[in-house]
Amino acid sequence: MKIQDSTFLIEVRPLLKRLISELSKDYKYVSILGTDVSGKSYTVLTTGVSISDSNWTERGFVVRAFNDSIYSEYSFNELTEENFHRVLDNIRKETEKSLKNCKERGFRTGNYPCVVEERVEKHFNGNVAVPLESSSPSEIIEKLTSIKDRAYEYTDLLVNFMAAYEGVKVSKLFLSPNKDLMQSYMWSQGYVYGIVRKGNVTRYGYKSYSGLKGTELIDEMSKDVKEVVDKAVMLLDAVPIEPGLYDVICSPEVAGLIAHEAFGHGVEMDMFVKNRAKAVEYLNKPVASKLVEMHDGARAAEEVSSYLFDDEGTLGTDTTIIKDGVLLTGISDLLSALKLGTKPTGNGKRESFERKAYARMTNTFFSPGKDTLEEMIASIEHGYLLEDYYSGMEDPKNWGIQCMIAYGWEIKNGKFTGKIVSPVVMTGYVPDLLQSISMVSGELRLSGSGACGKGHKEWVKVSSGGPYIKAKARLG
Repeated sequence: MKIQDSTFLIEVRPLLKRLISELSKDYKYVSILGTDVSGKSYTVLTTGVSISDSNWTERGFVVRAFNDSIYSEYSFNELTEENFHRVLDNIRKETEKSLKNCKERGFRTGNYPCVVEERVEKHFNGNVAVPLESSSPSEIIEKLTSIKDRAYEYTDLLVNFMAAYEGVKVSKLFLSPNKDLMQSYMWSQGYVYGIVRKGNVTRYGYKSYSGLKGTELIDEMSKDVKEVVDKAVMLLDAVPIEPGLYDVICSPEVAGLIAHEAFGHGVEMDMFVKNRAKAVEYLNKPVASKLVEMHDGARAAEEVSSYLFDDEGTLGTDTTIIKDGVLLTGISDLLSALKLGTKPTGNGKRESFERKAYARMTNTFFSPGKDTLEEMIASIEHGYLLEDYYSGMEDPKNWGIQCMIAYGWEIKNGKFTGKIVSPVVMTGYVPDLLQSISMVSGELRLSGSGACGKGHKEWVKVSSGGPYIKAKARLG
């Protein structure tokens, strides 16, 4: 079913256009982003049930105006005939105040040129099988409760189990003198999570789900309950890994974590402007083995960060970051592109209409290759198949990377030994890790559960993934 546009945005659209017309008399460039995002989160635990509004919920507007040499922004959440002139006056007042402050305090605002836009009118409505409003809260809770109850059929060691679902409908419009864009779509994410205990040992297993989907995602979750419970029980017998340098096979989820941390954050081009990205030194140079191709883009894949246009009105793209092992380009928001003299890639994203737009990842992934998982396993003398992860972090200035991986299966002489190690910390220097990639499988999986922060804040939805990749990595 097609996701309907926001009535709120449609009704206020004539006033927004009038606002742009008025402001265009004073400023060379004016744009407005309008957002109406709503959703619900449902969680069923052994110990209780909760329903809440999604944390992604927002409704409001942000105006951007080019004033002399700087871009100023003003956000608000209501525009009516009654408050129209007050909002207009406030935008003018705050915009002039920003310019005055910059000049009085001697801020170096740089030489940002004015945005030059071609005329674009586009409209996108996503489709899902079951929109959120078609499922009642009681139906959703009933399905999640069934998943939780079924988990207890598989082991007596289970001490807690969680089944959680979140559905979010996104409607946004972007207006400027030359652009008239609107998009409405829905994404969902879900988790099944089981905690088991034997004696003094407690472990957990999980699986996450995501996509441009409606509540049909819950049916996908119900298929893997036993797998999640079995994984948690399996980890009760896991042992610490002997630190060292190993041949490893990274699952698509772990490969996605590497893509995200290594060359996602590392090529966000607002860091190029701030001279805080080592990637600048490697543009058009080899950074990975020739088997490596990596993409990012709202149109590069169908996942939670796929959209028609970003929060600055730039149409989504498919950016090839690495091809044949050579770093080709970064991913950019509009203002960074203006500063660098490059073309924006549709990666300008905001946590909400009240927050600044930064260069952010969308769907980031390694491209598939031609090897098979079986061939990769058979090729390893002593190493590990690494699966699932807890977290990751990177240092874009020095290209260090750290990945917290859930567990690894030991491989000796091309066969699994049955030994499981957990948890596993992968560390290293990004080019060394990527240069060591020697095999790439043919499948491709992306996941977009969770969120990505810029530093410790500015959360946005992203997805990442890839095929199985074989590399050499330092584990501990």
